[in-house]
Amino acid sequence: MTTSKLEQPNGSSEALPLPHPSAPVWASLAATVFGVGRLRPGPGTWASAATVALWYSIARSITPANRPSAAVGLALAIILLGIPTATIVARAAGVEDPQFVVIDEVAGQLITLIGASLSWKSLLLGFILFRGFDMVKPPPVRQLERLPAGYGIVMDDVAAGLYGFLVMRLLEHFGILLH
Repeated sequence: MTTSKLEQPNGSSEALPLPHPSAPVWASLAATVFGVGRLRPGPGTWASAATVALWYSIARSITPANRPSAAVGLALAIILLGIPTATIVARAAGVEDPQFVVIDEVAGQLITLIGASLSWKSLLLGFILFRGFDMVKPPPVRQLERLPAGYGIVMDDVAAGLYGFLVMRLLEHFGILLH
């Protein structure tokens, strides 16, 4: 937060915080996923659930062979949008990683769902795995939070999504999770 020395009515001169400019509406809408990040409790969980539902509705119109590449492309687009919007909104809020910025959960949840079937069991498991890895933050997920600005906000969720993706693929490989 920036500060400015202002003369007070009592004659003292002390540093007062200056308000941060508001984030542009487009950045706030993207970073909060159209306001989903304002839902309580657990805005990240709401964003993950919304992502699963949205992916299900989109993926049904995509041939099964094209779904993995569509999910990868969408996740990459969300990451590329998420880093700058998370940076802008976090700086405007004066908070390093605001809970209401949830575009990172969208990216991570999509990554977990790459290659997953559209069965309710697979979608539910993908949701649980991503949320679990996002909350527990096994190495190097927690370390990625230290990256500057939007990179730290987004990349830890990308890593949690990769963990979820790997577990989903392992369960599928060993026949525990069937398409």
